Amino acid sequence: MCRAIRCLIQDESGPTAIEYAVMLALIVGVCIGSVTLLSNNTRDSLDSSADAISAAM
Repeated sequence: MCRAIRCLIQDESGPTAIEYAVMLALIVGVCIGSVTLLSNNTRDSLDSSADAISAAM
């Protein structure tokens, strides 16, 4: 019984998996945030270009 508890305490695969899951969640969050920011900036740039082209015609 003590041997099983000792093995359970020394097993680090559970915390490692949780650390990887948290790291993956942070990476995904940063990727989504950067894509959102870039898409908003691209939309604003294309809108201003379209307005300039419409005004020139």
